[in-house]
Amino acid sequence: MIREERILKRSVFVATVLAIGCVFGLGTLASPQDKKPVTATRAGLHQIHAAARALEQAHRHLERAEHHFGGHRAKALDLVKQAEAEVKEAVAVAKASPPDGSKPAPATGTTPAASAPPAAKQ
Repeated sequence: MIREERILKRSVFVATVLAIGCVFGLGTLASPQDKKPVTATRAGLHQIHAAARALEQAHRHLERAEHHFGGHRAKALDLVKQAEAEVKEAVAVAKASPPDGSKPAPATGTTPAASAPPAAKQ
């Protein structure tokens, strides 16, 4: 019984650290590093999908945890949900701005270009 609790605590701790790391890591990736337009590479999109799978696994572990850990489990679950939403946004951006030489995916929602006011004719 005590060993199971230690394993559960360790699993929740690892999932929490993973979730927080993903949130901070994606925030770093999302911030502009330079003035050049950012285009997604095939390898970069692969990493985003890997992060999404890791977040899904962390989500499942946190939901199945039997102990509340003083409210930290619920907070970690909220952070994982936020990170999952950010990953979805990252995939949408990657699909909207593919690497040079390839065609963009058809838009399914509003894009910055679609929401900009039309240029004035002179």
